[in-house]
Amino acid sequence: MANTYTCLQYHVTFSTKNRECWITPDLESRLWAYLGGIAHDNRLVPLKIGGIEDHVHLVLGMPPTLAPSKMVQVLKGGSSKWLHDTFPALRGCGWQDGYGACTVSKSNLPEVIKYVETQREHHRGKTFQEEFRALLDRHGIEYDERYLWG
Repeated sequence: MANTYTCLQYHVTFSTKNRECWITPDLESRLWAYLGGIAHDNRLVPLKIGGIEDHVHLVLGMPPTLAPSKMVQVLKGGSSKWLHDTFPALRGCGWQDGYGACTVSKSNLPEVIKYVETQREHHRGKTFQEEFRALLDRHGIEYDERYLWG
């Protein structure tokens, strides 16, 4: 075969450091747009970005040459710098050290995008910690609770 053809989508989630609630409603639309710009500048396709006060969800199309760890490093690093430079009151805020990333099949994209769009509704009855554990369990990702929250 002369070329490489891929269809790689990821659902990525990470929280604010110590799950502090600093993504306010007036900040979130700007943050989602900025994350989308970082994604686009790095050859990612931002399909849906959302979240609530203490965490972010991103549904991204990704080229096969970019490792998921590099993708998250670029997104977290770039957005953290922008937040600190643009909003001096947020200089003490940051992202947690780790992240969760799962592949998403093309057939499941609408369901995952809807899930990200309805985060406020979803979190009326579930914390980020409960949601994150359920995401890991659903995808069969093993974890040790002692090291889950950093």
